[in-house]
Amino acid sequence: MCKTSDILTEFGLAIRELRIDRQISQEALADICGLHRTYVSDIELGKRNISLENIEKIANALGVSIEFIFGKVKR
Repeated sequence: MCKTSDILTEFGLAIRELRIDRQISQEALADICGLHRTYVSDIELGKRNISLENIEKIANALGVSIEFIFGKVKR
């Protein structure tokens, strides 16, 4: 069974990988999503328990589905 922190860390790594693959900075992603850059950084580091609404914003900004992001999370 995964601990909450493991899931948050894996989710953050998936977001970071997708963002870097698309050559988008944390600041640009944050601006597109209407979020603060430090919030995006905290998500990528697994320090934030992100809401479904913000997951949707980030998925849309990265051009992927929510399901695609969760598919990248190792369980």
